[in-house]
Amino acid sequence: MAGEYDSTEFIDTDFTAQKASYAAAVPGNSPVRAPSREETDRKVVEAQQKLVELKRAQEELERERAGLEEVRRRQGEFQTGRQEIIQQLTRGVGLLEEAEFTARRDAEQMVKTLADFRSALDKVQAICDESWTKENFQIELTRALTTVENARMEWNSARLKLPLLAGENQTPSGNRLKAAATPTLAELDFGQLCKIGLGLTWPLLVLLGILIVLLARH
Repeated sequence: MAGEYDSTEFIDTDFTAQKASYAAAVPGNSPVRAPSREETDRKVVEAQQKLVELKRAQEELERERAGLEEVRRRQGEFQTGRQEIIQQLTRGVGLLEEAEFTARRDAEQMVKTLADFRSALDKVQAICDESWTKENFQIELTRALTTVENARMEWNSARLKLPLLAGENQTPSGNRLKAAATPTLAELDFGQLCKIGLGLTWPLLVLLGILIVLLARH
């Protein structure tokens, strides 16, 4: 009769002993011991230091970002301001150039008109009707009327060119180009044309009448 089953009969005890000794020799298979209090405290301190460093780095990045935002804002302000001031200065230059041209033209016209006025004034003031005699009365009167009419024509012509002489308020220099512009004959009405025609022909009619009278006497 077979004997009872013995589990140790199929186990190689030498192999088991060598396996146990090899497992004990491998470091990775050694039991992991629990961390000590000092190691835990050290890791806590290291973690806190890393948090401080990260916070410092974050603050530095925030300052850098704020600086970049300020630079971007100033760049935008510069671009916008430059475009605005270029447009304003360009418009101002155009307005001032037009006003300067108008003022220079008006000044030249005033100088010429002033010289003509002084010449006409001297001629009118030079008329001495007290010295007229009966013999030269008609001739001197004709000359005097012609001088006065020429001066009046000079005055009327200047009033059309210079609104100041017509009693009109001076417009701003930017609008004086239109105010001081001389109207053409096509822009004058019938009454003004009649006045100009009468002013131009009146001296000739007077002279013609005097000549007729003188010829009739002879």
